[in-house]
Amino acid sequence: MKKKNIPVEFVYQLFALIIAIIIVHAFYVSVVRPNAAQIIEEQNAAAAANPDYVRERRVWVLIKDLEQEACFILGIWALAIMGYKAVKLLGERRLLDIDLVPVAEGMRILPEDTREFARQVQALPEDRQQMLLPRSLLNALQRFASTRNIQDVSSSTHTICESEADRLESELSMIRYISWAIPSIGFIGTVRGIGEALAQADKAVQGDIAGVTQSLGVAFNSTFIALLISIFLMFLVHQLQLVQERLVFDSESYTNDKLIRHMKAD
Repeated sequence: MKKKNIPVEFVYQLFALIIAIIIVHAFYVSVVRPNAAQIIEEQNAAAAANPDYVRERRVWVLIKDLEQEACFILGIWALAIMGYKAVKLLGERRLLDIDLVPVAEGMRILPEDTREFARQVQALPEDRQQMLLPRSLLNALQRFASTRNIQDVSSSTHTICESEADRLESELSMIRYISWAIPSIGFIGTVRGIGEALAQADKAVQGDIAGVTQSLGVAFNSTFIALLISIFLMFLVHQLQLVQERLVFDSESYTNDKLIRHMKAD
């Protein structure tokens, strides 16, 4: 009977989203919105007392709306996903510092020797065997044993590393979607704010521009915060992608330098 794989990453992502919602919403309810309401009340009183009063752009007011709250939730969720992937990548990179196939300099590996080296790789814990480097080494040994062709082994190793690079790239799609969704939510806030401002245009004509000003603040603040979060996330996404590409390149180089170059066909 085949053992079912538990989608650990999916469960992690789901719980990370739930925790992000709870933490951010609790912070907004207890800290952000009370402070923003107090600041707005103080600024309205100051503006009523002094027609020349200029409202300051305070952080609590900038981030108080629903759109900004949603952007922070998605931003923290994306950070949690990237953190999970970064930890996995660091675990794979540690294998590059281990001599998984101890071959002395000048030693040659014949097709008959591959079984012994394969046993050393297969002796690793199961979770490590699923990592790129052990799979690449094991594939090279098995390929050499069956084909006795070093060029074929090298091509097969390159193919595995390319496939892994494509897989890692595809797994970034959720983070890229979040990075795209955050500015979109900011634009939703912009549309909502402008719509509310237009609905109060008659009051502005009569001289009461407080409501219009507040609605336009919602419009611009939401986009401003969303774009800042998106820029920060995209920087981290590119850094994570760089780490992935280096892992694939270094794993292929490790297989070539530590194993394939020692192979000798009959």
